[in-house]
Amino acid sequence: MCKKLIFLFAASLYSFIIYSQNDPKTTELWEPIPAKVTPGENGSPPSDAIVLFNGIDLSNFESMRGEEPKWKVENGIVTVVPNTGGLRTKQKFGDCQLHVEWRTPEKDLDKGQNKGNSGIFFMEKYEVQVLGSFENKTYPNGQAASIYKQCIPLVNASKKPGDWQSYDIIFTAPKFGKNGSLISQARITVLHNGILVQNNVSLLGPTEYIGMPSYKEHGNNESLILQNHGDLVSFRNIWVSELSKLVLLNFNLLILFRWK
Repeated sequence: MCKKLIFLFAASLYSFIIYSQNDPKTTELWEPIPAKVTPGENGSPPSDAIVLFNGIDLSNFESMRGEEPKWKVENGIVTVVPNTGGLRTKQKFGDCQLHVEWRTPEKDLDKGQNKGNSGIFFMEKYEVQVLGSFENKTYPNGQAASIYKQCIPLVNASKKPGDWQSYDIIFTAPKFGKNGSLISQARITVLHNGILVQNNVSLLGPTEYIGMPSYKEHGNNESLILQNHGDLVSFRNIWVSELSKLVLLNFNLLILFRWK
């Protein structure tokens, strides 16, 4: 009797699976419904973006030296003032999408790492390099759009000094367990002037100037930083969107849930 019941159950399950495979409705998902976001027009941010620099003041930033920000704001542009420290966002972020436009000085005779050097740090630890890399030789994992000293960009998409350039960066924060163990690495995708140069690369840890990187547990949300390397790099149109926290389930698992 027991064997007969098992056989009937298996046969019924098999028949249901065959039926499901031939019914397109079994793979239709009607929820959750994606939130509505209005795209920006003519370079303006999308409706869900947090504008970090409005072209008027640095009210969303603080100096990393604990002072009021002293970078120069003029004509919708903010420019590094040497020896005044970097800028750190007052608001903290985890997974996010960042848009930023930047330019290096037009008449910059320096070379290598001294040619328009700055950087954008996620969670104060993970740097996407800013550098004048148009016909400027340096180590490739330190050129513009590199994940500093970790990931070489796929191509060099740099414009000449004095031209405005853009980064669109998708950052996925690392995840840690209750005991501080690493669950998943930080990941970064970078479009430099609209060209894919970092494709969801995994980081070995915070970017380091000296030595090998390694992870140490930190908060789920930390500040973004614009680096002050002493070069007169300018920025404009800085905005960030926080990414959805929805967990995307494996397709097969979704189908299994539907059977239930």
